[in-house]
Amino acid sequence: MENQNKISWRIFLKDVFICSLGAYGGPEAHYGVFTDQMVIKKGYLNEEELVELIALCSILPGPTSTQTIVSIGHKIGGPLLAFLTMLVWALPVLIAMTLLSFLYQFLEGMNISHSVLRYIGPMAVGFIVVAAFHIGRKVVTDKITLGLLLLGGLTTYFIREPWVFPLVLVVGGIVSILTSKEKDLWNTVKLNPPWGYLIAFVIFTAGSILLTLVWDNRIVHLFESFYRYGYLVFGGGQVVVPVMYSELVEVNQFMTNQEFLTGYGLVQGLPGPMFSFSAYAGGMAARGGSLLKQVSGAVAGGIGIFLPGLLLIYFIYPIWESLKKIKGIKVSLKGINAVAGGLITVAAIILMQRSGFTMDNIIVMLLTIVLLSIKKIPAPFIVLMVLAAGFLI
Repeated sequence: MENQNKISWRIFLKDVFICSLGAYGGPEAHYGVFTDQMVIKKGYLNEEELVELIALCSILPGPTSTQTIVSIGHKIGGPLLAFLTMLVWALPVLIAMTLLSFLYQFLEGMNISHSVLRYIGPMAVGFIVVAAFHIGRKVVTDKITLGLLLLGGLTTYFIREPWVFPLVLVVGGIVSILTSKEKDLWNTVKLNPPWGYLIAFVIFTAGSILLTLVWDNRIVHLFESFYRYGYLVFGGGQVVVPVMYSELVEVNQFMTNQEFLTGYGLVQGLPGPMFSFSAYAGGMAARGGSLLKQVSGAVAGGIGIFLPGLLLIYFIYPIWESLKKIKGIKVSLKGINAVAGGLITVAAIILMQRSGFTMDNIIVMLLTIVLLSIKKIPAPFIVLMVLAAGFLI
């Protein structure tokens, strides 16, 4: 693998941008793009290290795929590169969703057909299949890890609740420790937690709640709502959207059902993290005043939902690097990684079921797998081909 000291930040951020352009769907689909660009094509980390980060971020609240790619940035170049990674990954789609909150009526009038995007799902399946193959080959080393991979896959296939993902990962770690024959598992290591990030997380949490109690300001209330979504939700945008819907549409009536669903449909057609839907929702919820107020609503939504996950990963990641030196934790990773492999594998099946097992979808999936195997072809090029196919056919 490349010497990390020699990795150019500019080239790394360009690769993050390539990941962003190819990242459609939820976290599981994004992992396929990360595996293709960050592991296979560029070797910034190996499959095992990527699965470790995915497992770590799946246990934490917040946008999982965003935390994963921010962790890769932290691993390569520390906190500053992690922050730049976050900007390159999320900012383009946040800006796009902010603009779409202004263009809602125009877009509704255009009646854009979602059929143009119909092959995005099968393409994402192709990415996941390739990722699952590479990851599975790395994490399945014996009968126990094979059993844990199947446990992770089957459990999350039949139970699609947010709490099940961290639970099966923890179970995988415990099983790995209990079945290990290694001695002296719990050696001590020196931890030096960056407490500032955790303190900032607590200050924002308590401060935003207190502000809403003493100041009846729409932007402050929106920031508190989106910040709360950011620290209460595990997984991707598919998990946070029902929570948003309940509060923004049903309780507060900041927007209609149709306006909400239109924005959700639009974010499905854009690359990047699905949490960026918050910029659209925040902008729509702040309508009725000045242009500045609506932009402020979008900014409050975008920053609010990403901030808690970012602060938590900044706090946890350096501790994680030290904890991995404990023999017991290292042993547990074997099981955690196997379960994570199962989660990623079953994502391909679920996504394909949603897209439909039609002949054209299967062809798109197989072509994606073949094109990814030809390692020179970048992910955005495959996305453009798939969009063109949806438009022409």
